[in-house]
Amino acid sequence: MNRLTRFVPTLLAILLGPAIANAASQQPVTEFELANGLKVLVREDHRAPVVVSQVWYKVGSSYEHGGNTGVSHALEHMMFQGTKRYGPGKFSEIIAAQGGSENAFTGIDYTAYFQTLASDRLEIALELEADRMVNLQIQDEKFAKEIQVVIEERRMRTEDRPTAQLNELFRASAWVSHPYRNPVIGWMSDLDAMTTADLNDWYRRWYMPNNATLVVVGDVDTAKVKKLVSKYFGPLKKGQLQPPKERQEVAQTGERRLTVKLPAQLPHLIMGYHVPRFGGEADGAVDGQAITDKPATTATDEAYALDVLTAILDGGSSARFARELQRGQAIAASASAGYRGALRAPGLFTVDGTPAQGHTVAELETALRAQIQRLIDEPVSPAELNRVKTQVVADNVYTRDSVFYQAMQLGMLETVGLPWQMLDEYVDRIKAVTPQQIQQVAKRYLRPDRVTVAILDPQPMDTKKPRRPPPAGLRH
Repeated sequence: MNRLTRFVPTLLAILLGPAIANAASQQPVTEFELANGLKVLVREDHRAPVVVSQVWYKVGSSYEHGGNTGVSHALEHMMFQGTKRYGPGKFSEIIAAQGGSENAFTGIDYTAYFQTLASDRLEIALELEADRMVNLQIQDEKFAKEIQVVIEERRMRTEDRPTAQLNELFRASAWVSHPYRNPVIGWMSDLDAMTTADLNDWYRRWYMPNNATLVVVGDVDTAKVKKLVSKYFGPLKKGQLQPPKERQEVAQTGERRLTVKLPAQLPHLIMGYHVPRFGGEADGAVDGQAITDKPATTATDEAYALDVLTAILDGGSSARFARELQRGQAIAASASAGYRGALRAPGLFTVDGTPAQGHTVAELETALRAQIQRLIDEPVSPAELNRVKTQVVADNVYTRDSVFYQAMQLGMLETVGLPWQMLDEYVDRIKAVTPQQIQQVAKRYLRPDRVTVAILDPQPMDTKKPRRPPPAGLRH
């Protein structure tokens, strides 16, 4: 999916679940903007002599349209193939020679590039990032090789994995008109047809200082960081930014179901409901009819309640799915729940799982629906709610130990259009969630006639088929 694929599941769990917080006791964030529109966030953390620098661009798969899906991710790959000043691979070589590490990743709402270095080497990373922000060279020969790496990556990570294919088709069914339906890596037909002209157009349209945020966290002096940022990014010209047209998801008017038949060992089930993001209403979650049980709270309040609701179902070994479906009824070999509120458009609340041996997908679906209906019918007990909140605080304490994740959280929120100050507010907002709010969001959004259900129906596997080796040049 991107150059950080092995790391992304843990990354997203920390960033987009209940642990999206930072402690208010940490050093403050200094925010400033250059004349060319580059947004800069700096947080000093002097516990170790290291610094993390990240450049976030407001472009990802949700900015793409039919025919050019995957172009954001393909361009991310090409960003390591050289500029007018530094040849192919030189960026990585220079960072490695300085004892640092670097990588990048593409998401549905952003593309980000990062380096971790000794704090006295920050200038090197800033110089290199400023250079490739405007001087990238996309050569036909390099692109021809790199797009094959991307194509093979798609085969290995999606087409050779039945549950990944199921998830891709599930999302294409859950969304009808919104670009969240497209995979980050792109559809294969679009990858096959992609050209250097496509990437050059995308680069010129989105890669500019006034569409980027630079985040620096670590053992630095803010005044010195300002000087370095002004030195390297200040001369860059402001681009002619054309924001994408907002595309609204059509209202869902009934349950959607699909069955995917693929060679696989086990069946799998995914269920999804349209829900609000932080700071906005749900897209396509409800029709135009009046809903009398809508809580007298903002959509952001609802998002905090959904975060807690997710942890109630799937917040560790004492959560309901593990306690009741896996150990209690022993009906699920695995069961999980997921919610991402840090998006630029409304997303999905999902539950998924694999039935235990001797049980069917239909039985698992019934059990998962029963767990959701219980949230609709019964308020969560104070004791259970307090346990979940305690876990959220513990996750927050763990997360704030990493300068890397501090930077990730700041960059992600800023890039999707949310205030980074949410990091310092998060724990208090979670503590304020009530059983009534949880029940209200369950009633409003987790409705039986607003669900999309995807089922993997396993077919016989070809045991003689050789295992596909990782594609040459893949840097994950």
